Amino acid sequence: MLQLLQAIQAYRQDEAVSPAQHPWLHYLASAEERIVNVERIHSLKELTNANPVLDYVERSLRILDSKALSYWMKDVLEQVLAWSETAKGGTIKDRMRWQSEGVNIFVHNSGSAQLYERSLHGARDSGQAMIIKLLIEAHGLIGQQIRGEIPQSEGAALLEIVDKGLLTAAELEQLLLKLNHCVIGAVAPELWEAVSVEVAERVRELVMERTPRREQIEDRLRRMRTVSIQRGETFDNIYHKLDQKYGIHELLEPLTEKTFWYAEPALQDFSLEHFVKTMAIVGRSEGLDDVRHISFERLMNAMYYDYRGEKKINVYKQRIIEKYMNELDWNIIREGFAVQGNPHLKYKLSQKDELQDTLFVEFEFSAAAEKLIAFCVEAEKSPMYERAVLLLYDLFELRRDKYDRFHNEEVYLSDMNQTADYKKIILDYVVGERVIDIGPGGGVLLDLIEERLPDKKPIGIDISTNVVEALNRKKQLGGHRWEVLQGDALNLKDYVEPGSINTVIFSSIIHELYSYVPYNGSKFNYDTVAAALRSAYDVLSEGGRIIIRDGIMTDPPEQTRILRFLQSDAMPCLERYSKDFAGRKIVFERLGDNEVRMPVNDAMEFLYTYTWGEEAYVHEVQEQFGYFTPNGYHDFIRLTLGSSARIITSSHYLQAGYTEALADKVQLYDEDGERVPLPDSTCFIVIEKCEGKE
Repeated sequence: MLQLLQAIQAYRQDEAVSPAQHPWLHYLASAEERIVNVERIHSLKELTNANPVLDYVERSLRILDSKALSYWMKDVLEQVLAWSETAKGGTIKDRMRWQSEGVNIFVHNSGSAQLYERSLHGARDSGQAMIIKLLIEAHGLIGQQIRGEIPQSEGAALLEIVDKGLLTAAELEQLLLKLNHCVIGAVAPELWEAVSVEVAERVRELVMERTPRREQIEDRLRRMRTVSIQRGETFDNIYHKLDQKYGIHELLEPLTEKTFWYAEPALQDFSLEHFVKTMAIVGRSEGLDDVRHISFERLMNAMYYDYRGEKKINVYKQRIIEKYMNELDWNIIREGFAVQGNPHLKYKLSQKDELQDTLFVEFEFSAAAEKLIAFCVEAEKSPMYERAVLLLYDLFELRRDKYDRFHNEEVYLSDMNQTADYKKIILDYVVGERVIDIGPGGGVLLDLIEERLPDKKPIGIDISTNVVEALNRKKQLGGHRWEVLQGDALNLKDYVEPGSINTVIFSSIIHELYSYVPYNGSKFNYDTVAAALRSAYDVLSEGGRIIIRDGIMTDPPEQTRILRFLQSDAMPCLERYSKDFAGRKIVFERLGDNEVRMPVNDAMEFLYTYTWGEEAYVHEVQEQFGYFTPNGYHDFIRLTLGSSARIITSSHYLQAGYTEALADKVQLYDEDGERVPLPDSTCFIVIEKCEGKE
């Protein structure tokens, strides 16, 4: 077994290990900060009682121990692997001292090489010490080149080993191949298998050809977006469109020879446009000529936390940053400065006096915003969650229909994709060639139209950036022919030509517009519904149709129901709901410990939310599912669209699943004490734009 592996083993068995004999182990073992790439961990909590850097070094040494190499090669690589992560170690006091002395602890290979050199004292000029130091500086270099984080030119210093006659080119090539196997294989054996051929090619190119290629910044960014591309991001298409429209290549060109630290884990959950905007701001910053390293470590660390035991992107911060980036004009970036649109968030670039070659990139939240975000995180475990989220919406002026879900966005879209059965009836009423699906969610209706109506051209339009991005990824991965646009349902003529659309579908979306979108200064406003219907009608061709599937209220609305609750949580939930519901005043008369009398439509509105459960409460309590009775809806359509609008189909029914979901939770009775079923929940209305009518 390697001597340094034995030292680690002794340390793990609580045997005394001399800091003087093994200073590298002392640094790693005494680490008080956990400096890791968050891509490689499942939970932040696991860092509390673990030392992932020491674990990684041990794994890399074990790979080396298994290799058949000459003694001197193993000796060199053993020292390289032991020292290469030391800049991530040390106590807080050690790290502050190192930093003040000019050790770059934020660029860990350079900092580790500095720490190794300081440990040599008088022996630092030996040939072997020089080889080890340069290899420490090159630790992970090839892997980082493959990921796009480091330019090819960063490996040129290694050639000094050959130029000074310390090693032959063939020996250097062999050392680099073995070193990279150890450092990449220690991350994951399957990762080494995936990149070993490219590693060999890049090592040979570096050592034998000696002239590093100058990769374009576009190529490097593409490599940094590998995970996003695997998820369906169309990098080339989006990048070239951005370049044609905004000239982004020119803005990014100054970054071509810079090294990036933790850029991918910090930004991989953002869209390509937001990623490029972030990079472009750096590219236009002053004093960039003297900068060699650009670090996103602080941003990476700020963007993750544990949610239900697993590491998750801090979606609160993500949504706020996305809004900031959406509002940041490319011309402002070109001028070299960023507008701070909200006093609680700013884009921050900074340097340290002793590390002028390193630029730190982060988004800085105000103290109040940080506390509110922390409150949202803590409130996830309590009934206060919806109040915390609403405060966050208001502070950052987030539009609630655009950012209406946080953690359950992916689950929500997945659930939407499981609702195909009740949407199939919609297909029977689709006419013409061009069909718009408003608020396509997970894309289930787009898929159905594409599959079952191959002569149609489906278009999804959604206000949510996240939904549009998810659908575009789905389209890329699945090879779909439907299109998806980001747009406002109240202004469809801004996105499609009036008279060019044959069918517009509102499938369970108008109630969200009614609930979330302020119109003339107020939400829960029938004017919003009118604007949505007129918007759709304006883009319809003659004979075109609007198809509505949405919530419905019961006629006559003044009738009441008695609710007998079968579970102990129901009454507290109703009391809470009546206070929190934003749509209208919810009225109930308490008849006993588990029984209430309520207007039928108030009862159903509550039961919709109660059915979904605690996870969805924060969203459902903001939405009013039923907003018209059937007769009221008919009158409203005629009043809004006029005589040229003909209602050709109108029905209402109880959506499947509610009866089963509520069977063990509540029983309904009429005023005579007779058991009654749940009233209808959903309407289906088809409106046709008739020719020749005004």
